[in-house]
Amino acid sequence: MQPQVIIVSDSLGETAELVTRAALSQFAGANIDIRRYPMVTSAAQIPAIVREASMRPTLIVYTLIVPDVHQALTTLAEQAGLVAIDVMGPLMSGCMQLLGQAPKLQPGLIHQLDEAYFRRVECVEFAVKYDDGKDPRGFLQADAVLVGVSRCSKTPVSMYLAHRRWKVANLPLVPEVPIPKEVFQVQRHRIVGLRADPEKLAAIRRQRLKTLGMRRDDGYAELERILGELDYADEVFRRLGCAVIDITDRAVEETAVRVMELVNRAHAPAQ
Repeated sequence: MQPQVIIVSDSLGETAELVTRAALSQFAGANIDIRRYPMVTSAAQIPAIVREASMRPTLIVYTLIVPDVHQALTTLAEQAGLVAIDVMGPLMSGCMQLLGQAPKLQPGLIHQLDEAYFRRVECVEFAVKYDDGKDPRGFLQADAVLVGVSRCSKTPVSMYLAHRRWKVANLPLVPEVPIPKEVFQVQRHRIVGLRADPEKLAAIRRQRLKTLGMRRDDGYAELERILGELDYADEVFRRLGCAVIDITDRAVEETAVRVMELVNRAHAPAQ
């Protein structure tokens, strides 16, 4: 009968299968059937697996964190005369000695970490895609929408929140540019206005123009123009009925935390 390897895991079993295939690659011409039993979280599931393994030549490879499930497989496999290899056990023991602390013994933690990582990547991609109002559809999908005049930290705050797994879209307010209708469809508690002291904003804009090597003949960094933009922004904030943060003396992190506080008062975004 064709020999088999049975992978038993309290998570998905990917780690054990990867290690098994790496080992089998060292045996030329090996024709092995690999079967995976994922999400084994109860000792009651073990007898059926061992019976299946006893039907033909079998090697059991397992990654079981929960002690009673681990013990059940070890005991029943030994009684059935089966070879069972614990992939995680020796490594966990080594980590305990190295770190001087006990493991959490919680199945599936690595996949929870993976999910958090991919959620963060998704949110960063969202922030880039819907930065500066590039696509109005993003406003209705966002956990938070930031609005404000140019150089009010909308993009840096959006990116910071993205790394906290928030989907954020932002919109620059320019008097000559109409506001997308989608913004007015967003729940008001999800919208936060950003404003700044006009003189400091002027200084930031002058530095921005200098960095870009641009001339200052369009009024972009002129105080009169900025005062007009801020008046326009205040009117938009009133129309939207949104909360407003003055970012003048705030670090990006402080502003981001304040945005989260304001939005979470009414509704926390999915994490």
